Amino acid sequence: MSTPRLSHSAALILKTLSLGYCFGFDVMEVTGLPSGTVYPALRRLERDELVTSKWEAEEEAATNQRPARRYYEVTREGKAAALAATERYPLLARLVSEKHS
Repeated sequence: MSTPRLSHSAALILKTLSLGYCFGFDVMEVTGLPSGTVYPALRRLERDELVTSKWEAEEEAATNQRPARRYYEVTREGKAAALAATERYPLLARLVSEKHS
């Protein structure tokens, strides 16, 4: 499978996930992207098998008095795509690290 060419937003989201942020709201906070960009991109990344997701247990969410979160994890193909995206968009690594420091 060839590494897909990602948009800058998708690359930023994938890079953020590869740094250990694992749910949509975290991705929005770190990247500054709106939910209308983040969630459709996460669905496309999952469709393209660059990330997988699973829902948090309802009990966990209830204990923390919030809705259940959907957790995303970067696949092996996603890690390769994140690396390729960082090479394509050299500022990507700096943008993410500056945002969360």
